Amino acid sequence: MQPIVTVGLDGSPESLAAARWAADEAQKRKLTLHLLHAWPLLAPEPTDVPSEVDQNYWAKRLVHTAEAELHARHPGMSIVADLVSEDAQSALLRAASESEMIVLGSRGLEPVESYFLGDVSMPVVARAERPVVLVRAEAARDGAPPALASRVVVALKLHASSDDLLDFAFHTAAARGVPLLAVHGRSVPLHARVPWGVDHGVTEEMTKDAHKELSKALRPWREKYPQVEVADSVHLASPAKAVVRAAVGAELLVVGRRAHRHGLAPHLGPVAQAAIHHGSCPVAVVPHD
Repeated sequence: MQPIVTVGLDGSPESLAAARWAADEAQKRKLTLHLLHAWPLLAPEPTDVPSEVDQNYWAKRLVHTAEAELHARHPGMSIVADLVSEDAQSALLRAASESEMIVLGSRGLEPVESYFLGDVSMPVVARAERPVVLVRAEAARDGAPPALASRVVVALKLHASSDDLLDFAFHTAAARGVPLLAVHGRSVPLHARVPWGVDHGVTEEMTKDAHKELSKALRPWREKYPQVEVADSVHLASPAKAVVRAAVGAELLVVGRRAHRHGLAPHLGPVAQAAIHHGSCPVAVVPHD
């Protein structure tokens, strides 16, 4: 099967923003774009029925309108559109297993429910076998300094498997022709705290050690992707806060999650949760061992 990027459509501004982002990414990676709309009440396809009595009219219009816009933006791109009579979560998880990535709309923490938020998005993010990218409708880089706008940010937890995470982040940066920033957050331990603040000797040693570990983790990927400009950043703060702050204005924030293991309920760690709910740019959640 030809590699594809799948986007879930529900007609919301968020899902249309996700479709545009997915189309741009598919073009950069030279992949087919797969538009998917899942609706359990989809009727069997009628024949020779006028639109006013076709129960599937609005579902078809939703997909065809998006497809027409994306063809206009990306002439010649291979686009496949699907309407499936299935609940969205099941359809998206199946599609994710057959895709390079799956892209969904997101509303962050806004107090408004969306078809793909909560009931659908979060279970897909937590269970999908492949990376899931969440995209908001608003401009991802509003207010960002221009120098920060063109880069991919990846959150790294040292002393853990990060090959899948780094492969996705470096591949994305290479496809987009932008720099990569690797960020590591580390909370200051209690023994480094003193009445007037922190022991700077301890924090300097922590920062130095973290930079060495980051450099070691990044070395094979710098060699594999020599065209990608790479920087690393260590913050003595909670990893979640450090990552969200570092990603302001980025093109994409890449975070990891533990792959689902049989017998254990899938869940997202604090960094992934913070990125999804508070990140101002598109967020890719990559499963890894």
